[in-house]
Amino acid sequence: MTNTKVVLANRPTGAVEDSNFDLVTEEMAPIKQGEVLIKIEVISLDPAIRGWMNEGTTYIKGIEIGAVMRSFSAGEIIDSQNDAYEVGDYVTGLLGSQTYAISSGEGLKKLDMSSGKLSHHLGVLGMPGMTAYFGLLRRGQPKSGEVIYVSGAAGVVGSTVGQIAKIKGCIVIGSAGTDAKCAYLVNECGFDHAINYKTEDINAKLKEYAPKGVHIFYDNVGGETLDIALMNLAQGARVVICGAISQYNDMANIKGPKNYMKIVTARGVLTGIIVFDFVQEWPMAVEEIAGWIAEDKINVKEHMTEGLENYATTLKMLYSGQNFGKLILIP
Repeated sequence: MTNTKVVLANRPTGAVEDSNFDLVTEEMAPIKQGEVLIKIEVISLDPAIRGWMNEGTTYIKGIEIGAVMRSFSAGEIIDSQNDAYEVGDYVTGLLGSQTYAISSGEGLKKLDMSSGKLSHHLGVLGMPGMTAYFGLLRRGQPKSGEVIYVSGAAGVVGSTVGQIAKIKGCIVIGSAGTDAKCAYLVNECGFDHAINYKTEDINAKLKEYAPKGVHIFYDNVGGETLDIALMNLAQGARVVICGAISQYNDMANIKGPKNYMKIVTARGVLTGIIVFDFVQEWPMAVEEIAGWIAEDKINVKEHMTEGLENYATTLKMLYSGQNFGKLILIP
C-alpha cells in the first residue's frame, strides 16, 4: 500500500512558493497494535499554515523540513488495531496533507456524521468554527444592540463570527475584497453592512455605519485595517485579534498598530484567541453551531479543489483572497 503526501521542502522567506513543497509517494508499513489507518477524504487549508511553516515554536512547533504538511484532515478508518475505534468510524485531527494517515488515537476525534457533512467538520464545525465561536463569545462578549466589525469577513471564521453575532442581536459590519463577497455577507449571511476594502474607504464607511463607534472588532487581517478599526472604537470596546493575514508573508517586518493608544481612551480591551485553549469545550460548541445550521441561522460556503499535486496553488489562494468560502482540498 502506498501513501502520497505533501512535505515541506524548504521554508518560505516571503510568500509561499511551489518550490517550498515536495510531493512524495512511499510504501506504508502495516499498522501496529493500538494504531488505526485512516483514508483521508478532505484536507483543510487554513491561513495558520503559513505560520506553521516558520522555524521555531509559538503556540505550536514549526513543521520540520521533510515532514508532511500539517493540516486538519478528516476521513474514514479502514483498518484498526485500537479498541477505541472501529473500521467505518469517521475521524478528524492533525492528520496532515496526505492520502492516508496512521494514528495512535492521540488527538483523534470521532465524528458524529449526523451533525454535518464531513467537510463541515473541517470548517464551521471544526477548528475555524470553534475559533469564531470562542473568539466572539468568550473574548468579544457580545451584547444585543452592540456594533461589531469583522475584517476578512467572507472567510469561514469571519462569516461565522458575523452570523453568531447576528444571532446574539448585534449590528454586524464586515469587510471583504470583492463585490461578490460583500453581497454574500449581506444577502446570505445576514450582515447589516459590508465594505469592499479594495474600492471603498473603510474609515469613512465605519463612521457612516457605526457613528457611535464599534463595540467589538474581530480582526483577521491586521496591518492598516487594524489601525483604522482602532480609531473607530466605542467606549468599552473589545478588540479580538484572531489573525493577521495581511502580514503572514513578512512576519519579520510586521506592521504593528500605530493607533494602539485608542485602547486607553476607549477604556477598551485588546485580546487574542488561540482555539486550542478551549478544546475541552468543542463538543458543546459543535452541537450549538450544528443546531444553528439546521435552523438556517448560519450559512456555510465552501471552496473545494482536488489533487495533492495542486496543494501549493490551492494554499496560495488563501493569501491572495482567491478562495470564496472554506478552502478544502480533496486528495
